[in-house]
Amino acid sequence: MNWIENLIWGEGVAHSIMLFAFVIATGIILGKIKIKGISLGITFVLFVGIFAGHFGLKLNHEVLHFMKEFGLILFVYSVGLQVGPGFFSSFRKGGLQLNILAASIVFLGAITTIILHYATDIPMPTMVGIMSGAVTNTPGLGAAQEAYSDIHGIGEPTIAMGYAVAYPLAVVGIISTIILMRYIFRINMKSETEKLQDSSVSQSTVKLLSLEVKNPAIFGKTIKDVTPLLDNKKFIVSRILHSKNEHIEIASSKTILDEGDKILVVTTPSDEPIITTFVGGAIEMSSDNWAVLDKQLVAKRVLVTRSAINGKTIKELNLRNNFGVNITRVNRSGVDLVAYPNLQLQIGDRLMIVGDANAIHNVSKTLGNQLKMLNEPHLIPIFIGIFLGVLLGSIPFAFPGIPQPVKLGLAGGPLIVAILMSILGVRYKLVTYTTLSANLMLREIGICFFLACVGLGAGENFIETILHGGGIGWIGYGIIITLIPLFIVGLIARKVFKLNYYTLIGMTAGSMTDPPALAYANSISPDNDAPAIGYASVYPFTMFLRVLVAQLLILFFL
Repeated sequence: MNWIENLIWGEGVAHSIMLFAFVIATGIILGKIKIKGISLGITFVLFVGIFAGHFGLKLNHEVLHFMKEFGLILFVYSVGLQVGPGFFSSFRKGGLQLNILAASIVFLGAITTIILHYATDIPMPTMVGIMSGAVTNTPGLGAAQEAYSDIHGIGEPTIAMGYAVAYPLAVVGIISTIILMRYIFRINMKSETEKLQDSSVSQSTVKLLSLEVKNPAIFGKTIKDVTPLLDNKKFIVSRILHSKNEHIEIASSKTILDEGDKILVVTTPSDEPIITTFVGGAIEMSSDNWAVLDKQLVAKRVLVTRSAINGKTIKELNLRNNFGVNITRVNRSGVDLVAYPNLQLQIGDRLMIVGDANAIHNVSKTLGNQLKMLNEPHLIPIFIGIFLGVLLGSIPFAFPGIPQPVKLGLAGGPLIVAILMSILGVRYKLVTYTTLSANLMLREIGICFFLACVGLGAGENFIETILHGGGIGWIGYGIIITLIPLFIVGLIARKVFKLNYYTLIGMTAGSMTDPPALAYANSISPDNDAPAIGYASVYPFTMFLRVLVAQLLILFFL
C-alpha cells in the first residue's frame, strides 16, 4: 500500500497532478455556491489550497514556484489580450474622467495601507498582501510576492496569508458599498435610467444618419471633393437616393451630390452635428425605410478570417471598385467602428457590407468569412508575446531614492506586451485574435494554477497566523482599505462630477477589478449596459496600476 501513501503524501509527478486537480476542481465547485446572490467564485481555489496545505499536503518547492509563476503569466497575458483593443480608447472623453476617478481609488488605497503600516507596525509585505486581498486583485499579489523574492531570494508567506484573510469580506464590502451609495445618494433608479439615455456613455460608437443635401456649396461635387471640406471627419456615405430620378445606389467616392438628394451616412456621435449641418439637415428615414427602397441591395456581416487580409486597410482592398460594394461599419471586439479608408482590418473583424447579393458572396470569399477558421488557435503570437513579456518584465529600471531597481515582473511585463500586441500586432502581420472561449480558458487555467499554488504554499502556517499572529486584526484593516477609498471617491464622483449611478457602480467594480461586483451591478441594471461600459473603461488601466503599486510599496519600504 506504499504506492497509495506516495500518491497522496509524496512529491512525485502523479502526486502533484492529483493534488492540483483536487484543489482546483473542489475550489471551482465550492465557488459556485451563492449566499444572497454573492459568491467568491474561483477564489475558492485559494482557500481549498490553504486547507490542503494546513493538513500537510505539499508540492515540491520547484514545481510549486514554476506553476505559480507560469499560471500568473497565462492569466495576465490573457487579460491583456482581452482588454488591449479598448485600452487607449478608454481614455477618451468620459473615459478619461472615469480613469482618473479609478486611479484615485487605487492611490487612496495605497495611502491607507501606508498609514496602517505605520499605525500598527505590521510589516509592509503583509500589509501589501492585505491590500491586494482588500481590492480583490490577484496580479497585485503576484507582483508583490515576486518583488519581495527578488530582494531577499526567498518568498514571504504572510503576503499570501494577508490576501486570503482580506479577500472574502472585500467582495462583500464592495457590493455593500454599491448598495449603500444607492441609499446615501437617494438614487431614483428610473430617473437615472432616463438620464443615462441622454448621456454620452450610452451612445454607440457609430451613428446612422439620413440626410438631405441642401448646402449649395456641395451641389455638383463628388463625395471625394466634399471629404476634405469636412476636415477629415470620420464618415461613410453608404447609399444615395437621387432626387432627379428616384434611383437608389451604393455611394462611391465618384458619386455626385445634387440638391435634394437623400443620403445614408455612417459616422461617429461626435462628428454627427458637424456633418448634419454641413450637408443640410436630417430627415426622417430609418434603416428600415432604406431597406424597402433598395430591395436589390443586401446588407450583410462578413468575417475577416484570411490571414492575407490581416493588417490591410479598407482603402487597399478597394472593394467598391472591384466588387461594387460598400463597407459601412467594422465590429471589433464587440465595438462598432466607422469604416474609414485608413482603418486597418484584423482577423476576427466583422464587416457590415452593403451591395448586390452576388457581389457580397464574392467579397466573402476574398475576406474568408469562415467561422471555423477563427476557432483555430494562433499559438505563435501567444508564445512570442509571453517571451517578450518575460523579457520586458525582467529588465531592471533604476529610480532615484530606491536602492533596488524596479522591474515590471512576471505580472507587469506580459500584461503590457499583451496590450501592445493586441493593438499593434496587426502592423507586423501577427494574428493576435483569440475567441472569447479560448481566451477565457487560458485565463481561468492560469489563475487556477496560481491560486492553488499560493494556497498550498501558505496553508501550513495559516491557522496559526490567524489565531496567534494578529490575523483577526488583518480582517479589519482589509475592510478599512476596501471601504475608505470607495466612499471618498464615490462621494466626489456623484456630488462633484454628477456621475450617473449606473456608470458609478461600474467604475467602482472596475477600480477593484472585481467580477462579482460587476455581476451584481449588471443584475440591478437590466435595461442598460452602463455598468459594463464603466467597468471596461477603467479595468485595463486599473489592472496596470494595481500591479505597479503593489510592487512599488514593497520596494520603497524594504
